[in-house]
Amino acid sequence: MLLKKYSKYKTECGTDEAGRGCLAGPVTAAAVILPDGFKNTILTDSKQLSEKKRNILKPIIEKKALHFGVFHIFQEEIDQINILNASILAMHKAIDQLKTTPEFIIVDGNRFKPYKNIPAETIIKGDGKYLSIAAASVLAKTYRDLYMDKIHEEFPMYNWKKNKGYPTKEHREAIKKYGITKYHRKSFRLLPEQFKLDL
Repeated sequence: MLLKKYSKYKTECGTDEAGRGCLAGPVTAAAVILPDGFKNTILTDSKQLSEKKRNILKPIIEKKALHFGVFHIFQEEIDQINILNASILAMHKAIDQLKTTPEFIIVDGNRFKPYKNIPAETIIKGDGKYLSIAAASVLAKTYRDLYMDKIHEEFPMYNWKKNKGYPTKEHREAIKKYGITKYHRKSFRLLPEQFKLDL
């Protein structure tokens, strides 16, 4: 059973990101403020949910949340500032989208940077512990998946519709065969050491 709140503050926002370990596409973060009475029996960490369940939850969260925001940081910026900084920046930008400033922020993971002097707490595996972080994890994942499905049409040989840019064997085989696209993260090790890429 997920917990409703971490703090005693009235408006607590949960934030999480998706796509950190991918070889292509953006890192996407979401921030969600849920109402006090919010209940949902299937909501949990998005990684524990099927794609079908995530897609059922997405409109429910969007409708029931007091406020939510989603933001992509694209591969060019990831290459410039590194994936950890890009993940945190995406969370900050998602919080920027909220129509009200939260009084407290709970963050999935163990790294965060101060946001506008608002108190914050990082929570390891927070997406499996708190409803607002779980809701943010579902939105981050579904919005990022939609984006990867869209760019799949442009480069179907990498099968992003299925692997969403993660380093699957199939994705790496396609990189080896076809090289890289404008959507690939050049700062990442796109292939194991035995295969060298000319970037």
